Amino acid sequence: MTLLKYSFSLPTRVEFGEGVIKQAGKEAKSLGATKIMLIADKGVISAGLTQAVEESLREENLSYITYDKIVPNPRDIHCIEGYELAKKEGIDFLVAVGGGSSMDTAKAIGTLLTHGKTIRDWCGFQLLEREITPLIAIPTTAGTGSEVTPFAVITDTNTHVKLNIFDPKAAAKVALVDPGVLMKLPSGIMASTGIDAMTHAVEAYTCNLATPHTDAYALYAIDLIVRNLRQAVKMPTIESCTGMMLGSTIAGIAFGYSDVAAVHCMAEALGGRYDTPHGVANAVLLPTVTEYNIPANVQKHANVAKALGVDMTDITLEEAALRGVETLRELCRDVGIKKMREIDGIDPKDFPALAEAAEKNVSTPSNPRKITAKEYLELFHKAYEV
Repeated sequence: MTLLKYSFSLPTRVEFGEGVIKQAGKEAKSLGATKIMLIADKGVISAGLTQAVEESLREENLSYITYDKIVPNPRDIHCIEGYELAKKEGIDFLVAVGGGSSMDTAKAIGTLLTHGKTIRDWCGFQLLEREITPLIAIPTTAGTGSEVTPFAVITDTNTHVKLNIFDPKAAAKVALVDPGVLMKLPSGIMASTGIDAMTHAVEAYTCNLATPHTDAYALYAIDLIVRNLRQAVKMPTIESCTGMMLGSTIAGIAFGYSDVAAVHCMAEALGGRYDTPHGVANAVLLPTVTEYNIPANVQKHANVAKALGVDMTDITLEEAALRGVETLRELCRDVGIKKMREIDGIDPKDFPALAEAAEKNVSTPSNPRKITAKEYLELFHKAYEV
């Protein structure tokens, strides 16, 4: 192995297992919370997924308010509104329950509470001057991994570009990761968020910023997800939900401390323009972009194929890598992911602008194979025509 130097640390403590969601109150109290903002979208609240959290807060006699202006591809305007409410109410602690939108919104609110100014002022790599308001993150999907990542992705409503607060000081203090919450997750959401997690793992492993630590997390996450996603979508069991929640969180650690790459650059361009759900956008692009990247590191892509369960007997590394791509396509088909051309609103006339937006994404340099707007445009067309 080539000698290298890198740093690896996890600012978030993970509590994993059935029922850990009920520890929210005790955890908040132990971290010094006096008045809490509970951040969750209306769907999560109406599904009863915040009930155990709220009960635990009341049991510890902790005062809290709820902020529910959460949408997919979270908007800067809602983060600002949440911040202004939190400041008015004297909030000193945040609890986010839901998918990546709730957790990213919470991170942005926490950033504004401790830093002021605007979200755009803090978007970039390690620009924060201090830690954000203490946050407990509780995922209700197995996809984003935001409970353990050091960043928040927020859509600028003026430019329709996704901004990224990327700093370990934005990470949650504690992640309460409870696989039991997945048992009632709609199959379509399980599918799209599951492929989102797979994308995190594949890109974390193959990107230019990968390290031995993140490689280990990424390969294990690929294995967990491919073995459990179909079952979790079609007929969830606590075993398959445990595998998916583990896979998602472990993939979150992998890409949170390496990076993503061209799939995400393209998916975020789609999400910024069309509000396409992030997991769906990743899913329709993952096989096509992965195939494009194979020549950059055939060995690593063959390793991905092996983790996906490809039989490596009597085949070349290139053949294995290509079979890995087909395995990803089959997984997407099996869990009901639509083809890109079947998604409402996506218009090939927009592809040149989307390619330009993808090229400007902060993760473009992390892609293992050199890529510019020209190649992005070709990949948008290729994915659309699959």
